[in-house]
Amino acid sequence: MSLGGLVGTVGAVGVWLTVSRVAVLGPPRLAERLALHLGRRSTGDPLLDGSVSATVEGLLRPTVVRAAVHLERIVGGASSVQRRLLRAGGHIDLQEFRVQQVLWGAGFFGGALAVSLAMLAAGSAHSPGLLVVFSAGMAAAGVLARDQALSHQLRAREARMLSELPTVADLLAVSVAAGESPSAALERVARITRGELGRELTLALNDVRAGSGLLEALDAMSRRVSVPAVSRFVDGIAVAVERGTPLAQVLRSQAADAREVRKRTLMEIGGRKEILMLIPVVFLVLPVTVLFALYPGIAHFQVIAP
Repeated sequence: MSLGGLVGTVGAVGVWLTVSRVAVLGPPRLAERLALHLGRRSTGDPLLDGSVSATVEGLLRPTVVRAAVHLERIVGGASSVQRRLLRAGGHIDLQEFRVQQVLWGAGFFGGALAVSLAMLAAGSAHSPGLLVVFSAGMAAAGVLARDQALSHQLRAREARMLSELPTVADLLAVSVAAGESPSAALERVARITRGELGRELTLALNDVRAGSGLLEALDAMSRRVSVPAVSRFVDGIAVAVERGTPLAQVLRSQAADAREVRKRTLMEIGGRKEILMLIPVVFLVLPVTVLFALYPGIAHFQVIAP
């Protein structure tokens, strides 16, 4: 396969995607044509909105969605991914995540294809088949990279929630000790906090306003978060409300436990960083020090030897 064959294949695929999309568009509906004359900013059809980015999105979106469906069939694990998306904040659903994976894979594939074409043009590569395999591998790497980005986002969110937990527990304890009910205390804390834990409290209160009981909403929050320290904190509030235990004391104990967990986490992170700090000392500083210590003697022996 020559360079011209690769360029022709890419162009043919682009023409096919465009023609297949235009064929299913059909003529605009009456409501869409009238919307242009009524002064509306968006008609719901990206081709009629006049935006280049919206037009490109309208052309490629169905193809990307179909590719995401095929990717879901190949990869699987929908339930696990849904749980991780929910724990990461639930900003996107499973279909949107698969679409993003397809886009990441397409981006990696495009970059690898551009590098391959440049190598073929420069004559530094003589096996187009290996370059095709390299591009396909980069596409798979892009899909996996989006999954790793989700895992990183999940860990970062859980770390922020752990850091916010002692402050939220203290605020709840102060509010309850001042005479407020558990629901009022939760609403006050959710209103004045801006972190991830405050957002979860807001979602729990929304469930309460929708008709769920406070214990059911807290239990749903515990399942949604899946952070052990936060789950123990929520379970402690639920047990105190259900059994009539003094809630302020329970919240103070929960805040102290959260600080201990945070302290142990920082100690573990410090221990790992201490080990990593030994790597440059052992492999860089120590050899240079030994070299500076031994070099004068070696040079002296070389002078005396003749």
